[in-house]
Amino acid sequence: MTNQDQQEQAESLPDSLNDADVAAGERKLIEDRLAKTAQIRAKGIDPYPARFDRTHTSVEATKLFKYAEVIANNGVGDDVEHPRTETIRIAGRVMARRGMGKAAFIDLKDGYGSIQAFARQNTMGDDEYEILGLLDIGDIIGVEGSVIRTRRGEVSVEAAKVTVLTKAIRPLPDKWHGLQDQEIRFRQRYLDLISNDKAMKNALLRSKIVQSMRAFMHGAGFIEVETPILVPVAGGAQATPFETHHNQLDRDLYLRIATELYLKKLIVGGIERVFEIGRLFRNEGLDHDHNPEFTTIESYQAYADYNDVMEMVEKLVSTIAQETTGSMVLPEVEGVRPEIDLTPPWPRLDLREEIKNRTGIDFVVTRDTESLSLAMRERGIHVEAGSAWGRLLDKVISSEVEPHLVQPHFLVDYPVEMSPLAKRKPDSDEIVERFEGFVMGTELCNAFTELNDPVDQRDRFEQQEKMRLEFGDDEADRLDEDFLVAIEHGMPPTGGLGLGIDRLTMLIAGEESIREILLFPAMRNT
Repeated sequence: MTNQDQQEQAESLPDSLNDADVAAGERKLIEDRLAKTAQIRAKGIDPYPARFDRTHTSVEATKLFKYAEVIANNGVGDDVEHPRTETIRIAGRVMARRGMGKAAFIDLKDGYGSIQAFARQNTMGDDEYEILGLLDIGDIIGVEGSVIRTRRGEVSVEAAKVTVLTKAIRPLPDKWHGLQDQEIRFRQRYLDLISNDKAMKNALLRSKIVQSMRAFMHGAGFIEVETPILVPVAGGAQATPFETHHNQLDRDLYLRIATELYLKKLIVGGIERVFEIGRLFRNEGLDHDHNPEFTTIESYQAYADYNDVMEMVEKLVSTIAQETTGSMVLPEVEGVRPEIDLTPPWPRLDLREEIKNRTGIDFVVTRDTESLSLAMRERGIHVEAGSAWGRLLDKVISSEVEPHLVQPHFLVDYPVEMSPLAKRKPDSDEIVERFEGFVMGTELCNAFTELNDPVDQRDRFEQQEKMRLEFGDDEADRLDEDFLVAIEHGMPPTGGLGLGIDRLTMLIAGEESIREILLFPAMRNT
């Protein structure tokens, strides 16, 4: 291929790169990279080979050299002053390069860390060294050579050979400023992971949290299962579902809003400790705590009540913090959170008493919509027109109680109107055995002693359906006849839990927004 042919190829951008949103400056860079790609091919080199036999990651290469140094310093090696390892092969993305002439330094980043590659023309030879002139920031390369320490003291792979593994056509964000545009960070998360070490740290932390969670649950004797995502009735929670239609079955289906009802069917079937980690879908707004799809763990334990579940939550969360950060005490993050101590036990606060202490409202006295609305208005609490009594009380809790629960707390014993799936307390028809866990003023989990009386459960479902009609409440729970049939066969006393994995990760990572934790959060149209 002649230089003219290369230039013509460079100027003939693919359709995907001819968009109007490609700025003139970026277009020039793309053209230059395409020209270099053509030059690489002209040398008989495939700039996109199928594989590369990497022997070491960046971290492993550094450890290998430091071990060689220890041996050398103990007088065991042949070359005490300048130890070097055997030949290895590393691979990574080019993040920076310095020098050229007869020597070049390249910073490589892989999925584990970073390491420097050191290349010299007299070591590599003219033909091999010439390839370096065709590399750009963002390219992925393989480097073969020994690990040494340079004169400036940096552990480096002394390149004997460099292999082009992927020629990047688009440039990375400016290395000095990083990726500053929040919208681009979340829409193009791959760039965020490349440019932002914290984004990569959060992604890896989330994986460790889920791994620790699974190990805890398996260690406690729970069985992990999977339940349907497309369901005929969107039950088990108070939320608006996403709706779809199955052509072959010719029926409307919904994306699940909870895994609860299916998991309790398994309790009926005899799996006495069961859990599922899975995605839920709720047609709700976007804010720093909410995304339309999110991940939870739900668990159900036969012959247990909400007190047993409270103890399990304390142990679960504190164990995860210990295993992922090394401590049950999360350090202060300036501007985000104070020091948070997750060490059990967490304080238990009676919901009725806490509301009374914060607002003077006694929900046992203000038991109807009119009186509760009046009490709220007198205290300057917004009253949404047409709301049911339970929805109004939830507003009181969220605005007047939750913001004060910075350190971990449990709010316990809720009104029956707010908890259609929870069992009544033995000494009260109006209060159920339910708790919610809060940290940093945000709900972390929700749990009940599960209602296993099928007659009471049917009555509660029917009341929820009436609320849907009377108040137009799309979030009211739904009557699921199949679930009722299941518990009519007998469900043992059971303690149930739902805990948000995204919010737990936010807490441990010290992040204020769920979009920092979700790899691909929902975004508004551009």
